[in-house]
Order: sequence, then structure tokens, then C-alpha cells
Amino acid sequence: MHSEIELRREVEAIQIPSGDTVMLPAGTRVIITQSLGGSYTIATDQGLARISSKNADALGIEKDAGGDAVPVVPLLGEELEKAVWEQLKSVYDPEIPVNIVDLGLVYDCSVVPAEERTVIEVKMTLTAPGCGMGPTIAADAQGKIMALPGVDEARVELVWDPPWNQGMISEAGRMQLGMV
Repeated sequence: MHSEIELRREVEAIQIPSGDTVMLPAGTRVIITQSLGGSYTIATDQGLARISSKNADALGIEKDAGGDAVPVVPLLGEELEKAVWEQLKSVYDPEIPVNIVDLGLVYDCSVVPAEERTVIEVKMTLTAPGCGMGPTIAADAQGKIMALPGVDEARVELVWDPPWNQGMISEAGRMQLGMV
């Protein structure tokens, strides 16, 4: 990590913090600054960008055939809610090396009763309301929840009340950030 590499092929990336999609040409020199939660934050001459795990080969990284370990049988009740929280802990803000749960960005997570369907609703926020990465982070969270067997729908809503502050970071998150 933190050594310069050359992209092996053209690849789609999300600019940080705007959230705009860009195509980076093959041969672009980049530095991987963060590799957490299945995505890669890279530094380019134009700034930071995020590349998803499905495009890891463009960085010269072999894809893990096993992927994230998720249960095979549908979960119910407390087991399902616990599994959802674990999935959310694998979602990272591309600029901060702490997961969204430990950052205190997830305000609520619940299994909503629906007619013969399993629906998960999550309310989360961002460290700054103007962050263009919000939809990308929310989509990442939704995708991780949908990977759980038996989940029929995942709704991830960005909310701004109460406003996020550093006091919401968990003790584990504070330790990772060197705040303790």
C-alpha cells in the first residue's frame, strides 16, 4: 500500500468527495491509500477516487473468489439484525479508515414487518451534509445488506437530524483514529 502503480485497464471510479463517476484510462499512475470494506481509495493527479472490488483487477489485485463470508440460510429476528450490523461494519467512508457504524453514522437499523417479505430499514448520516459520497456510501450499505440470504429489500435513508458530531464515534473508532 502507498506505492505507485499503473492501472492495467480503463476503469470506472467515483471521485471523492463529489461522488461523480469518472473513467480512468489504462496507464494512469495511482497510489492506493485505503483498502477497506471491499473498495479501494486511490490518489491520482486529479485527487482521490474510489474503485469497487469488482474492478480490483485494474489495480493488479486478484479478486477473492470467496468474497465476504455471509450466512447461507436465511436468518430471523435478533440473528438477522446482528448480521445486518456486521455487514454495516464492512462499509467505510473512503476518506476515513473507520467503518460507518464505529463512526456513529448509523442512527437506526430495523427489520420492518412486511407481508411475507424481509425488509431492512437503515437511517444513517454523513460527517458533512455536503459530501457527494453519500449516495455511494448508502448504496454500498444497501448492497451489503442485500447480500444476506432472505433479505428481500434494504432501504438506506440519509438523514441529517441529529447532526453528526465527533462525540458519536465509538471507542473502537476513536482508537483507530488515534483520538484515545
